[in-house]
Amino acid sequence: MRRVAVTGMGAVTPVGNSVDAMWESLKNGKSGIGLVTRYDPSLTKAKVVAEVKDFDPTEYIEKRECRRMDLYSQYAMAAAAQAVENSGIKDKIDPERFGVYVGSGVGGMETFYEQSCNLVHDKNISPFFIPMMISNIAAGNIAIRHNAQGPCLPVVTACSTSTHAIGEAFHAIQAGYADAIIAGGAEAAVHPLTIRGFTSCKALTMSEDPENASMPFDKRRNGFVLGEGAGMLVLEEYEHAVARGAVIYAEICGYGNTCDAHHVTAPDPEAKGAARCVALALKEAGYQQGEEIYINAHGTSTPMNDSTETKAFKLALGEYAYQAHISSTKSMTGHMLGATGAVEAIAAIKALQNGVIPPTIGYKEPDPECDLNYTPNQAVNAEVTLALSTTFGFGGHNACIAFRK
Repeated sequence: MRRVAVTGMGAVTPVGNSVDAMWESLKNGKSGIGLVTRYDPSLTKAKVVAEVKDFDPTEYIEKRECRRMDLYSQYAMAAAAQAVENSGIKDKIDPERFGVYVGSGVGGMETFYEQSCNLVHDKNISPFFIPMMISNIAAGNIAIRHNAQGPCLPVVTACSTSTHAIGEAFHAIQAGYADAIIAGGAEAAVHPLTIRGFTSCKALTMSEDPENASMPFDKRRNGFVLGEGAGMLVLEEYEHAVARGAVIYAEICGYGNTCDAHHVTAPDPEAKGAARCVALALKEAGYQQGEEIYINAHGTSTPMNDSTETKAFKLALGEYAYQAHISSTKSMTGHMLGATGAVEAIAAIKALQNGVIPPTIGYKEPDPECDLNYTPNQAVNAEVTLALSTTFGFGGHNACIAFRK
């Protein structure tokens, strides 16, 4: 099997609209969570969200094109443009060997709602409705922009979307189907319809205090905070990257993909599927017991996820789970749905590069069911050799990816 390097990264997030800005926020425990400004807050019971701020799509897309793209696709295009520029791969790869694996958990929610209102009020439906709304169009737009004529695969696995996209891209390059792939995810679902939907299934926090809303692994946790944005990686066959003199940020070396096959929204309380997913990634990455590792946990701040995920780490790592450095950057970004895995993969890579573990902020009250090292409130220095990122989605979708220096 061929080795696979990470040679480019891009991000649009609630804590910064570039990888450097995002990382500065994360390592310093700076939160992007606040009261909703995108719409009239009286429309929803949940008032706290994690919005992208000061985003200007025209830095990456012509104005005319912007009008024909849903916001989620604009986020995707921006993050992909950053990643491609960062990689320096332009004009240095055969277009037929260049792919795009980019997904979205929800797709064009804003467009879907607006055009539904047009239908109700007997107004014309935009000819761009379908190509703006569909969940694959971000991948299509990115491929068109960067002339990526190789495999193009949108992944839709709810909250696991972009972790699965990265993992599947890794295996595709490893197996020889492409030499490089832009992989990640995007989401723009901070919308009254989405929020009321998540509220109805009791998934969101009702806290109106941004500092006490997203509290992963804390005993007081009571639901997640909805976020938005995009994260993208350029994955590249190792020898191809070396031959062109690319900067290599990390090597992706492991991937796990399993399903609980248990319930549409709730994780399996035994955590067997999640544990097996982590174990698969560890095995492929050549993990040795006692190796110093960092796990960027899914850590949604929901009662069930955090305790079940803790159990999964214990099942996969045994006694060494207590030695692992763990944190949930959702304490600062909120839950970015289909974008969350890619953004958290970037955080894991930066932790590996810099020897800095970003904190889980807002952590005050330990939970006996969550008794591992979650890096509470302050970043710590640690020269880890292996970094994991885990995500778990509605439908029982489990994903884990592993990186080495």
